[in-house]
Amino acid sequence: MTYRKTDEAIRTLTPEQFRVTQQSGTERPFTGEYNDNKRPGIYVDIVSGEPLFASSDKFDSGCGWPSFTKPIVAANVEELHDNSHGMIRTEVRSKHGDSHLGHVFPDGPRDRGGLRYCINSAALRFIPRKEMEAEGYGAFVNQVEDI
Repeated sequence: MTYRKTDEAIRTLTPEQFRVTQQSGTERPFTGEYNDNKRPGIYVDIVSGEPLFASSDKFDSGCGWPSFTKPIVAANVEELHDNSHGMIRTEVRSKHGDSHLGHVFPDGPRDRGGLRYCINSAALRFIPRKEMEAEGYGAFVNQVEDI
């Protein structure tokens, strides 16, 4: 499967999805569609469709945004230095869609690597496990467990 950013994909974004992914915005905490999602499946870039995170790696950090311990495909996630808003952070962007996803912090669960990928729901599309094969993500089914 080829993942890329297209004008058509950008045109279909809601104003909030556009602000977050294309203008490096942040949704308000505890307002995102996937913050409390506990269903098995994967999360893909809303723009390119590239697989980003598995539900198996999602945890409740209490921060108000979906949090993950690691990407499902490390090569699909880029980490960049971000010193905006008077803070020093590491921004997370999708490799092929160049979408702003959120930030990664070193305060995640120690027993799972210690990282917390704090991701905006507006940058994601959730694919339930039962639909993964039909949508072309069957190769990742073995990485999705019941939670």
